[in-house]
Amino acid sequence: MSQKSNFVFILKYLSKISLILVVLVSCKNSSKEINDFLADKNLPVGVSENVNLVRKDSGIIVSRMITPLYWDYTNKKLNPYYEFPKGVKIVTINRLSRDSVTVTGDYAISYANTAISEIIGHVVVVNHENGVVLNTDQMYWDQKEDYYFTEQPFTIYTEKDTMNGVGFESESNLNNWILNNTKGDFIVDQKEE
Repeated sequence: MSQKSNFVFILKYLSKISLILVVLVSCKNSSKEINDFLADKNLPVGVSENVNLVRKDSGIIVSRMITPLYWDYTNKKLNPYYEFPKGVKIVTINRLSRDSVTVTGDYAISYANTAISEIIGHVVVVNHENGVVLNTDQMYWDQKEDYYFTEQPFTIYTEKDTMNGVGFESESNLNNWILNNTKGDFIVDQKEE
């Protein structure tokens, strides 16, 4: 490259930098005004890609959340939320550093004020400790109560049984089920008295 072309390249580069600096310096909007503008236009206040979030309790990892795309709508005044438009995978980890329960779905939304999340599309919940698997197309997760529920059709698999129904509730570790409109083959242990 000749000296003249190098000089032209540097001038173009410097002019772009100065234009960006002029735009940044001329902005006098407060962060509240920017958040209000984004909320009015239904735009997220933050966007992240390829998120791998680790949550700890007393220095010990208790869960991981993995998502290809995360939108932060906490700028909404009445009902702030987080959206995961390309799906989510949430893994809870027990004290022995093993995966305890894994939840996956094609789409999720989590409401900040209520700590209720809705997971939609090919929802699969797996309890790795007892081998129970739940499949449904839509599920709610009450994070405060550590509770799952759905009014949609579901299939639950155990080591011995496969059950289908419409309407399911359980603790978030897939224990203590409440099954509605259930059908399937069940193995029942009967004790003679």
